[in-house]
Amino acid sequence: MLGLLKRPVVVTAHINLTVVALTAAGLLSRLWRLTYPRAVVFDEVYYGQYISFYMKRVFFLDGSGPPFGHMLLALGGYLGGFDGNFLWNRIGAEYSSNVPVCSLRLLPALAGALSVPLAYQIVWELGFSHGAAVGAALLLLIENSLITQSRLVLLESALIFFDLLAVLSYLKFSSAQRHRPFSLSWWFWLTLTGVACSCAVGVKYMGVFTYLLVLGAAAVQAWHLVGDRTLSNVRVLCHLLARAGALLAVPVATYLLFFYVHLRLLYRSGPHDQIMSSAFQASLEGGLARITQGQPLEVAYGSQVTLRSAFGKPVPCWLHSHQSTYPVMYEDGRGSSHQQQVTCYPFKDVNNWWMVKDPGRHQLVVSSPPRPVRHGDIVQLVHGMTTRVLNTHDVAAPLTPHSQEVSCYIDYNISMPAQSLWRLDIVNRESDAEVWKTILSEVRLVHVNTSAVLKLSGAHLPDWGFRQLEVVGEKPPRGQHGSTVWNVEEHRYGQSQEQKEREQELHSPTQVDISRNLSFMARFSELQWRMLTVRSDESEHKYSSTPLDWLTLDTNIAYWLHPRTSAQIHLLGNVVIWASAGLATLAYLLLFLWYLLRRRRGIHDLPEGAWLRWVLAGTMCAGGWAVNYLPFFMMEKTLFLYHYLPALTFQILLLPVLLQHISEHLCRSRPQRSLFHALVVAWFSAACHVFNTLRPLTYGDKPLSPSELKALRWRESWDILIRKY
Repeated sequence: MLGLLKRPVVVTAHINLTVVALTAAGLLSRLWRLTYPRAVVFDEVYYGQYISFYMKRVFFLDGSGPPFGHMLLALGGYLGGFDGNFLWNRIGAEYSSNVPVCSLRLLPALAGALSVPLAYQIVWELGFSHGAAVGAALLLLIENSLITQSRLVLLESALIFFDLLAVLSYLKFSSAQRHRPFSLSWWFWLTLTGVACSCAVGVKYMGVFTYLLVLGAAAVQAWHLVGDRTLSNVRVLCHLLARAGALLAVPVATYLLFFYVHLRLLYRSGPHDQIMSSAFQASLEGGLARITQGQPLEVAYGSQVTLRSAFGKPVPCWLHSHQSTYPVMYEDGRGSSHQQQVTCYPFKDVNNWWMVKDPGRHQLVVSSPPRPVRHGDIVQLVHGMTTRVLNTHDVAAPLTPHSQEVSCYIDYNISMPAQSLWRLDIVNRESDAEVWKTILSEVRLVHVNTSAVLKLSGAHLPDWGFRQLEVVGEKPPRGQHGSTVWNVEEHRYGQSQEQKEREQELHSPTQVDISRNLSFMARFSELQWRMLTVRSDESEHKYSSTPLDWLTLDTNIAYWLHPRTSAQIHLLGNVVIWASAGLATLAYLLLFLWYLLRRRRGIHDLPEGAWLRWVLAGTMCAGGWAVNYLPFFMMEKTLFLYHYLPALTFQILLLPVLLQHISEHLCRSRPQRSLFHALVVAWFSAACHVFNTLRPLTYGDKPLSPSELKALRWRESWDILIRKY
């Protein structure tokens, strides 16, 4: 302590002023006039709705990606005091005074701005010069499409930021691995790599491509460690466990954390509930939970129930019947039973109610005490409104001829032969004595006489069936499909008038409390599955494009048009950068193959250190482009130009790497090198000129005359909007 009083405490900090300057430039380019335009721009109309749901704690489902990206956008709204009260009904709608536009757009803009210094750091960590690193950052700085995408309430800039952060963290970890394995910085960068990968996947599923790239690089590095004879077996095992924990366990835990926070925030029922299971819906405040509150838990003989298909495709629906019958003859000439129709109806309706009857008794009310129905029991299902019994028989179904027709007997009476018997099969039972439970039990109904299983085929019946969904008897069942699984959603005990008068004497049934029965993992599993399988409207969009269109920038997207002037915002790339990036990727691949063939022949054009640096740069940059671009050729979803931006970012990083390589290894003489440097300066000046020329379409802050707009239409396929007066 006395020593501290005698000597001053000195803290030394190394500040890279280049990084500071690049960060400042990035912030200026992304934050300048961020509130303009004060109107809904393109996909802000969708993401804004999700922000409002978060503000109101209302559950929603978005199949385009996990919740982390949406939560980041909602965080901006929360910090700005947004109450969620804005109608996101159309592109171009003016924001009201209660919408904090700057706050909503701030986090995407910060992510886009910070990607600029990240580009510098990545190229520097790859072992290339300060000039190459600055060049990569400047190219990201003046790329028009990246600026446009990061200045709006969209997710691509956040995805790119976490992609770059994951790559940089891995490179920093690799550097620490060479010099200080298991040091504090080694653990920090390794763990940050896993967290950044998880964040990238949490923003959009596309982030998994970069995650796989990093995992592949880490696996190759681990394989080399296994073969390093200077390391003991224990040390190798420690290396492998550390990587498994940081790159597998940490991302999984982080990913689960995103969903945990998401589900904790969104605890109220909302417009997207119905696609979820009854159990999930009942765990939300309001909605189905309000309807099912206090329902009996155990289904008994005499219970009145609605049966919902657990499949939920193409829409949620309930087992349904009505007085209309199947037509005597179908359009293809086949005959029917002409019995009462049984369908699956996608709306709650009085005709969705059924009574669970004991085949050995006449009564349709619950006894006192109630007799619960268990797995394996034989039951009959009597339609509540028509009192006709559910049956299937050896008659071809209307739209699925290989399956049996399901109907209700028109002439059903209590003394007729028992042909309409169903055996209850509880799919998710824990024992063979399991009781049929409301909402929680997933059941199959197996017809005793024919062994057919009650199944939702999903086909829409013709007009005679009111366009409702076909229900069939599948014989024999083809696999364990969810379309054969049902659950009781609404449930009440059927009582006679005498029982109602002395209702207090009945044993009080156990009531449903789904919020305590449904675990987080059960909710997570269902929500994740729904997000992966839900199909949004994939109709052709005016601005949709193909992956081949992206390479040559044959497409653009008109994001916004001023309601009175010609000012407009377009997602449009810097043509010099796009063309150069594509050529750089091709040149790298050709050079790599050339060097590889010559090394196979024993000719080493590059020193070993330069060769390893060249390979690593290709793995991270060209590999990053490939994994973020090529998978789109296998996707059937509607694609847009902004899907290419992560791949383009990695391509841009490769450009200065290639230029430095040409300067150092392919320009043999000083005059050649000087000429090459002059060409690079001219090329970069051209890129800056294009950026400045397209700037009015990037920021949308300057009205242009029709002649100026026509002059900017450099390709016939570009949709530059020219207002007709």
